[in-house]
Amino acid sequence: MSFSSDVKTELCRDGIAKKCCALAEAYGVLLYANDFSTRQIRVMTENDAFAARLPKLFRRAFSLDFDVLPPGGPGKRSFVIADRDKLRAVFSAFGYDPDRALAHHINLAVVESDCDRTAFLRGAFLAGGSVTDPARGYHMEFATGHESVCREVHALLLEMGFEPKDAARGRNWITYFKKSGAIEDMLTTLGAPLSAMGVMQAKVEKHMANAMNRITNCDMANADKITDAAAEQLDAIRAIEAAAGLDSLPPVLQQTALLRIANPSCSLSDLAQLAYPPVTKSCMNHRLRKLTELSRNLK
Repeated sequence: MSFSSDVKTELCRDGIAKKCCALAEAYGVLLYANDFSTRQIRVMTENDAFAARLPKLFRRAFSLDFDVLPPGGPGKRSFVIADRDKLRAVFSAFGYDPDRALAHHINLAVVESDCDRTAFLRGAFLAGGSVTDPARGYHMEFATGHESVCREVHALLLEMGFEPKDAARGRNWITYFKKSGAIEDMLTTLGAPLSAMGVMQAKVEKHMANAMNRITNCDMANADKITDAAAEQLDAIRAIEAAAGLDSLPPVLQQTALLRIANPSCSLSDLAQLAYPPVTKSCMNHRLRKLTELSRNLK
């Protein structure tokens, strides 16, 4: 199952309580459904939990059943109402006149209270929403075929403290979020706190992975610097050995040269501890720089 499907399954776990909330949720479903017209209502879904919830929701909201129920099994399932009297009952519940051309707008009286707004958005997401797996990215959207509904949902979300963005995609109008924090808050508001925790966990894992990558890259860069510096020092020591011999060096520098030859990959700190007696990193760096300068003078 996809993360989006898991979210919808979690949203369907809550029972259908008050009639006003059932009506608001059904309203969200209809405005984001495949077809909500004077000819028919058609809601399509692949989610098992939503498919099981729909008949109960419409029975609670409108006291009616779908004319066509899909067979069981996987794949897309289509729920249809085409009976004229049933359509009239649904339209009347939202203040629509089925005998006139249907221009979709949100009847604000249906989403007046906080619980009704939440139920409306839950229905909208169940019918026309999706959310990306947070392990891959952050994107949550509501897609409707009605531009006016998209604008009005945008305004509704602003009133609720959210900051959505809108876009057109083909024949659909999209209200979406790209920030992980906004998606977490939206999922929690809709009634999917476990999914919200999943987004938070994915974000923490990404931050940890990025931190580990930065540490690894830093370690690799430091290792490259140590390797390059050691190679330069070894070249200088070999040049001195070839030109005058290491015996020509003062005892301290001779010991340093032999240490570097014996330990070509050691850092300055490790090399300083191997000296006898041990010296500071700064002291070891000074001795190696002295060897490099002597090599340049010989050249």
